Amino acid sequence: MGEKPKVAICWLGACGGCDEAIVDLNEGLLDVAEAVSIELWPVAMDFKYDHLAAFGKDDIAVGLVSGHVRNSEHEEVAHLLRDRCRIVIALGTCACFGGTPGLANLFPREEILDAVYLKSPGVVNPDGRIPQVETLWEGEILHLPAFFDHVYALNQVVDVDFYIPGCPPPSELIRNGVRAVLTDDLPPKGSTLAPRKALCETCPRNKTKPMRLEIHGPIRRIHEVEADPEICFLAEGILCMGPATRTGCGETCIRTNTPCRGCFGPVPGVADPGSRFISSLAALLKVGTAGDPDTVMASIGDPVGYLYRFTHPISTLGVRRLSKPTKEIP
Repeated sequence: MGEKPKVAICWLGACGGCDEAIVDLNEGLLDVAEAVSIELWPVAMDFKYDHLAAFGKDDIAVGLVSGHVRNSEHEEVAHLLRDRCRIVIALGTCACFGGTPGLANLFPREEILDAVYLKSPGVVNPDGRIPQVETLWEGEILHLPAFFDHVYALNQVVDVDFYIPGCPPPSELIRNGVRAVLTDDLPPKGSTLAPRKALCETCPRNKTKPMRLEIHGPIRRIHEVEADPEICFLAEGILCMGPATRTGCGETCIRTNTPCRGCFGPVPGVADPGSRFISSLAALLKVGTAGDPDTVMASIGDPVGYLYRFTHPISTLGVRRLSKPTKEIP
C-alpha cells in the first residue's frame, strides 16, 4: 500500500466554525482519516508549526485553510502553507472573502485599538497601555504578532487554488472537495467548489416569488416584522441577498425563516455582490408608491454592514483601500 496523501488543516483569523463543519462529517471523518494522513490540524491535534515547517516544498497534497489574515502570524502561516501544499483550498467565508471581521476595515487600526483597550465599557487601563510587538519583561523580550491595518481574504496574501465558501461551509461541500482532490477530478484552478447558481434558483420560497416582483417600501429587516415562513422575503419587502448570492448552503437560513445574508459570496461572473444587489434592489423599488428613493434606502439602516457583511475586503469598496500587509507597530 502506497503512502497516503498528506493533508494540512489550519485556521488563521477564525472562530473555529469551519473546523466544526469538518467534525460534522461525523463517521465520514473516519473515511477521510483512512484515505489521508492529517499532518496539521491545530484545533483537533497537538501539532506545532515546526512540524509543518519540517516538510519540503509541495510535500503536502492539500491544505484546507480557514480564516482571514489580520496579523503577521496569520501572514507567516499562510505563506508556509502555500509553500508546503501543492493545492491550497480557501475554506469558509473568512478565507474566501474576508468574512464579518472584514467590516473592521471601515475603521482605522488606531481607532480599533483605542476602542478595545482604552474606551470600551468595563476596560480598566489607567496607564493607557496598548499591546506592542516587543515588550521587555523581567529581562526577556516577549513577542506578539503585528496587527495589520487591514483584514485580508486569503487570496489577497497568497495564491489560492480553489474555494469552498460558507459560514460555516456545509460538510458535504468539504467532503466533495477533498474527494475531488484525491481523485484528481478538479475543475479549473480558481474555481469555487459549489453550485454555479444564485440562491433564488434553489430557494424553497421561489414558487411564491411574483412574476413581477416589486417593493413598495419601506424596506424592512427580519427583526422588525413577523415574516410569513412560506412567502418570498423580497415579496414581503424584507431584505434578502438571495438574488446576488451563490447557492450551495442548503438554504439553511431560509428554512429557519431568516433571509439570506450573503455568506456564500457572489454568483459566478460577479465580483461585488453588494453593488449587484443594490442594482437589483433599485429595479424592484416602485418609485412613486414607495416614496422618495433616498428615504427608502435610509430605511435599511446600515447598508454597508448589511450588503457587505461577509465580502467587504474583496469588494470594490474594500479593494480601493487595499495595501500590502506591513508589520507596523503595534
